[in-house]
Amino acid sequence: MTSEDDPFHDCELGPEAILGTRTFEDVLFTDETETPVNVLTGETPAHSQVTVEEAKAFAASIDTETPQVALPAAVETQIETQSKPYTSAAFFHFKATGSLERHRAYHAAYNSDAFSVDFEADYESGDLTITVERIGDS
Repeated sequence: MTSEDDPFHDCELGPEAILGTRTFEDVLFTDETETPVNVLTGETPAHSQVTVEEAKAFAASIDTETPQVALPAAVETQIETQSKPYTSAAFFHFKATGSLERHRAYHAAYNSDAFSVDFEADYESGDLTITVERIGDS
């Protein structure tokens, strides 16, 4: 197999690092995601008062071939930009998987015909579960 045929040729991690099922805990936007509070009024600003259903719909509306999930936005970002308390990213984004190396490996597997990559986003618990399996003898 030449390096051009190897989906992991640009990755720091090989497929062995991501094969199987792994759960990333408390990485998704949930009803418990921290939102800013106005210290003078004690109220959460209107732009931060959203539901998980709104966040999921936003992530699903992103026009891309890669499935998106709703991740929590930093409170500082919400305050500085008056943005929603969530953002959208590919399900294997480094903010969800914990490292850029793992992000690249999941991305390589997702784009390869040699692997099956599935995920389950549990917005109630905030957990993201990713399963990677090798297809055939690639």
